[in-house]
Amino acid sequence: MFNQKIVASLAKSSMIRAMFEAGAKLKAQYGEENVFDFSLGNPEIEPPVPVQESLKKYVNSATPGLHYYMSNAGFEDVREKVAAHLQKKSGVPLTKDHILMVCGAAAGMNIALKALLNPGEEVIVLAPFFVEYLSYIENADGKPVIVKTAKDTFQIDVEAVKNSITPKTKAIILNSPNNPTGVVYSRESLENLRTALEEKEKEFGTSIFVLSDEPYVSIVYDGVEVPNMMSVFKNCVIIYSFSKSHALPGERIGYVAASSRIDDVGTLMGAMITLNRTLGFVNAPALFQRVVAENLDVAVDTAFYQENRDILYNHITSVGFECVKPSGAFYLWLKSPIEDDVAFCQTAQKYNLLIVPGSGFGCPGYARIAYCYSTEMIKRSLKAFTSLAKEYGLI
Repeated sequence: MFNQKIVASLAKSSMIRAMFEAGAKLKAQYGEENVFDFSLGNPEIEPPVPVQESLKKYVNSATPGLHYYMSNAGFEDVREKVAAHLQKKSGVPLTKDHILMVCGAAAGMNIALKALLNPGEEVIVLAPFFVEYLSYIENADGKPVIVKTAKDTFQIDVEAVKNSITPKTKAIILNSPNNPTGVVYSRESLENLRTALEEKEKEFGTSIFVLSDEPYVSIVYDGVEVPNMMSVFKNCVIIYSFSKSHALPGERIGYVAASSRIDDVGTLMGAMITLNRTLGFVNAPALFQRVVAENLDVAVDTAFYQENRDILYNHITSVGFECVKPSGAFYLWLKSPIEDDVAFCQTAQKYNLLIVPGSGFGCPGYARIAYCYSTEMIKRSLKAFTSLAKEYGLI
């Protein structure tokens, strides 16, 4: 009666959302203050003050046409500002014609993949990864090729990527700072990847595109460098969201930027602009295009996230858990003390801890902890993590 592929996928729906829903039930049973929900990357802080002020200004504005339709690509002046901002960061010449305003990074990734892929072409995804990437690739009739990152460090395993490239490889998705590990890919690993991609492009006579998913690019710690992907890779398409950098996840606003160094970039941009309409997005929200354009150099205060990271990381490692210390984003990637990460996360619920199995990110044996919540909640949760460690004999 209904689309059987979609119906079948319901049984494999996102573990993240499933945990979020489980949290709602536990909160109803035990009280919100007694449940420690680390499941969803839903920032609990408010947008920066300049963002709030811009929003107030436009909401109260009597300017006619503020909420009208515009070009499917977005307001021209907004795109010019985004292009100038990115050109300054990357050193790559850009104009408004290289920018498409979109309804968040999810929309942008779907649009970019649909514009690039012919049926059956392959997209390399580095594990662990944001699980929806697989759906986005399938939406575009592509084939995901999962490649594991380096053991323990979760940096790019360049040799493994190189060995996975075939004549059908069309793109690789990079996400740095990474969800779920918090790892920032080093400049050295990115430059080595560039060399490997160029060698394979020459061997097969193809072009391989780098799709850089960048919702966390402004959330980094300890002075760590986040190399600009467009400055490293010729065939680079940046997919950016203001959800995390500006604490605006519910507003669905972002952009896609295609490097001017891409051969026939105009055709690619034309395809993506058309897809913005035909996939049903039409255009990015008019009001928030104006708001973010005034705040491109603004970002949330990472001190809040860094304090949360330090409290949580220091405690869970002190009670015997193993974890990579994140350099960016707001996730801890915890090694499960048992092989079955799903069972481990179910045990955590005994202590009202909601964490997400690594299986949901293509990497069994781990669990993701989102620490974008109140510092007070994190402090209250520490005893529960201690109890969980005792459950497995870690202390």
